[in-house]
Amino acid sequence: MPWHIYLVEFLSGALLANGVPHFVQGLSGVPFPTPFASPPGAGNSPPLCNALWGFGNLAAGGLLLHLFWPGKPLGWVVFGSGALVISVQLSMHFGKVRAGR
Repeated sequence: MPWHIYLVEFLSGALLANGVPHFVQGLSGVPFPTPFASPPGAGNSPPLCNALWGFGNLAAGGLLLHLFWPGKPLGWVVFGSGALVISVQLSMHFGKVRAGR
């Protein structure tokens, strides 16, 4: 399988994992950092912005997953790795943001 297919599967996992906290915080009415905040990624964006950003991530990740469905176990490992990598990175980043650093 071409390498770019694995890259798309990785990106799909990352987008789906990134969409969850933004969408949930938006639906809950809680301000949460987005790339559109000031400063980007550290300041809080309004809940509506988070709901839309989260939905966009979920839609894009779902579309990529639909178009490039992992047919082999390695594809699912790459997809899961994308979700895990972005989850770890975001948890460390938002932990520092919430702690005020």
